[in-house]
Amino acid sequence: MSSLVVTGSFIFFLILFTAIGILSAKEKKSTSEDYLVASRSVNPWLTALSAVSTNNSGYMFIGLIGFAWRQGFEAIWITFGWIVGDFLTWLWVHRRVRAQSEEVNASSVPALLARDRDGNNSRAISLAAGILTFFFLGGYAAAQLKAGSTTLNALFGWPLWAGSVIGILVVVIYCFSGGIRASIWTDSAQSIVMLVSMTVLMGACWLQVGGLAELRQSLAAIDPQLVEIMPRGLAFGLGLYVLGFIFGGIGTIGQPHILIRFMAIDEVDSIKTARTIYFLWYTYFSAAALLVGLYSRVLLPDLTEGLKPAAVVAATEGALPTLAVEMLPSLLIGLMLAGIFSATMSTADSQILSCSAAVTQDIFPRWSKSYSASKMATLSVALVALAIALTASSGVFALVLVAWSALSATIGPILLIRLANLPLPSWLGVTMMVTGLSTVVLWGYSGFAGSVFKALPGMLIPLILYGFYYGISTAKGEFR
Repeated sequence: MSSLVVTGSFIFFLILFTAIGILSAKEKKSTSEDYLVASRSVNPWLTALSAVSTNNSGYMFIGLIGFAWRQGFEAIWITFGWIVGDFLTWLWVHRRVRAQSEEVNASSVPALLARDRDGNNSRAISLAAGILTFFFLGGYAAAQLKAGSTTLNALFGWPLWAGSVIGILVVVIYCFSGGIRASIWTDSAQSIVMLVSMTVLMGACWLQVGGLAELRQSLAAIDPQLVEIMPRGLAFGLGLYVLGFIFGGIGTIGQPHILIRFMAIDEVDSIKTARTIYFLWYTYFSAAALLVGLYSRVLLPDLTEGLKPAAVVAATEGALPTLAVEMLPSLLIGLMLAGIFSATMSTADSQILSCSAAVTQDIFPRWSKSYSASKMATLSVALVALAIALTASSGVFALVLVAWSALSATIGPILLIRLANLPLPSWLGVTMMVTGLSTVVLWGYSGFAGSVFKALPGMLIPLILYGFYYGISTAKGEFR
């Protein structure tokens, strides 16, 4: 491997992404609305490519591949469930998010949750959702930076802080240039690099190992359990296990960094076009990532040899870059590295901007019209995410799933109620958020965490709570 060629190609793509973000400044307006939702003018192609790359970041390149290396064929359920759940949200939620966010003039997801169509605004819901967004999306963004660091460490032996620092510098530069528009433009370019790089590596693995039959035979020779599609030790059976991951996909409705893209699309009717583009890309990429994870177990069977259990997750999350070094020529290693960095940055930038929106629109609304305050909030959030990435000990997969579940359980149920135009007292909305978050935490520590993904109970229990209150209050004629 020629380190000069690898480094050169990697730097080329970093400069390209930064330049695209800076070029987006030609379209910008110096207003907070343009910085946060691009004046609601983004075309469906850019929305779809941006949304899919934002949704499939270091989680897919690093976390899912490491999970497939450890678990084998049963990893298909998390991929299947996530796609099905995500598709369900596209059918009902995203059109309404676009329409209602413009109707109530919301430039952030917490603001959308706080305002109803009668013009009422709940400061308590806005503040609570803003704080949750800042806290959990900050951690989520840190997971993406951590994924980039893992890659550079595996490829070059660079210190683990290097990838985080490089990633945050690039993100801040182009976010400062054009806000969410810069994020969407660069995400779209990054999605293409992600797709090409994963396809190249999947093809190389296919040539080395063979097709699905050969892959299955090779995995069975390593450990017969790797080819078992039915997970062992499920407390509630396969149905609830898969349903948990479907709710993981439905949990998209609780992710501000994804929802903001649908608030920024040019028209409500453009959602249908964006949906088609999104799922063509998403389904193929998910299958490719899963296959690469399985191939990596065959091609890197000794990846965790001699390691303590605590170090196994980190080692397997480095499977992709390690595989790229062994399988690809230098120029393509640089492409793969750029693809991984693209994935991490395409999510981190969106999360940092969503946190910025939460700060200026919801936590400190007196700054809501300030363009300068929006940019300063971006810088502050970026530094917080960097600090978490440099100090967190959890793996990428664990950080992502915790943040995803917490946001799904706190923001998701409230959004469904708002989009259905149902009444929601402030105290009940905040109580639902607390209940959802508590459920996620308690379920994670229970003995059932491996049997049902925590997004399922985390989202259902707040909705059940709302259902009881709504039913009783309606029967009494007391709902206000």
